[in-house]
Formats: sequence, structure tokens, C-alpha cells
Amino acid sequence: MDGIAPDPHRITDEATLAALYGQPSEAAIRKEVDHVPPVYRAFIEAAPFVAVATSGPGGMDVSPRGDAAGFVTVDGPTTLLIPDRRGNNRLDTLRNLIHDPRLALLFLIPGVGETLRVNGRGAISVAPDLLARFPVHGKLPRSVIVVTVERVYFQCPKALVRSELWNPAKHLPRSALPSSGTILAALTEGAVGGAAYDAAYPARLRETIY
Repeated sequence: MDGIAPDPHRITDEATLAALYGQPSEAAIRKEVDHVPPVYRAFIEAAPFVAVATSGPGGMDVSPRGDAAGFVTVDGPTTLLIPDRRGNNRLDTLRNLIHDPRLALLFLIPGVGETLRVNGRGAISVAPDLLARFPVHGKLPRSVIVVTVERVYFQCPKALVRSELWNPAKHLPRSALPSSGTILAALTEGAVGGAAYDAAYPARLRETIY
């Protein structure tokens, strides 16, 4: 804006950024590949959780996906299949993929410091043969995200070591934070949520999880 001096501490170009941080190590460069080799497949098949990042007309989104370890299927060296189960029907990830197929995945494995990152493109499929590959308790996913892999690499454990994410002594009891019902009641001035919402949630979760 006119009359406002630029921030001299703001980095706005890649050359300045590179000068600040230095060059990546050889290992940081060579660990990136354009397919899923067996050593990376092992991580995907052991992961019960993946964060899915997408971009669309409304902006960026990161959504969690989780199920039994290996729920994301490696369907060849450059293809991943992610079954999409019941959720809250906001459909942020799927709406974004309709407009922009680019996506990024971050796989986490409890107790393991390294994470696995996958960048690629996603398409939404309801092909009966694909859906039929992912039954749980007799129920099929609503759709399957077919990921065409473009880049795969592992992230070193520094972030998880610093955060002590897997340290049970650092885990908070759920009661230390506002409950879902409390949050909803506060945001809606009591129109939604409250104690009744929390009391009904365990049964609702069992009935709707798949």
C-alpha cells in the first residue's frame, strides 16, 4: 500500500532464501524418485493415516484419511488408490480435485519418525470394480481417489523428534480440550452441539464410521 515501507526482513526471492538456508544435501536430492519403489511401498503399506492436500477455487485444503494400515493400495509403480469413506459431506478434497488434479500426500506411521511424501495428480472414480476392492464390514467406499504418482520421497524424523509426537507421556487426555459439542455450541450460540451432541456421538460414530 502507498505510504507503507516494505518489510526489510521479508524474503521475496529464491536467491535470498537459498543464501539463508544453503544447498540441500546429496541425500535430500537423491531420495526423491518419480515412482514407488519397494522401499517406499513398505511405508505406504504400513501407514494407517495420510493427510491429503489439494487446491481449488476456494483455496487450499488439507484433510485426514485413516483406516487399517495399508488402506492406501499401491496399484503399480506410479498409481495409488485411496478409498474415500463416509465423512461429513463437505467434500473439500473431492471438490478441489474436480477443478485442480494436483495433490500432495503425507503418510504417518505410529512410532516411526520418518514420514513419506507423495506428490501427484488425483482423479475420482466410482468404477464398480475399484469400489469392490475396498469393502469394510460389508460396506464399500463412496469413491476411490486414483493417484498418479509424480514424486515420492521420505522426510527425515526431525519434526517428529522435536514434537515428541509418539511419546505417550506427552499425549493429552481428550478432556484437556473443548469437546466437539462444546465447540459447536460456542460457534453457533447453542443452535448446534452441546452436551446432548457429545452424549450421542459414540453411538453415532459406530453407526456411521463406514
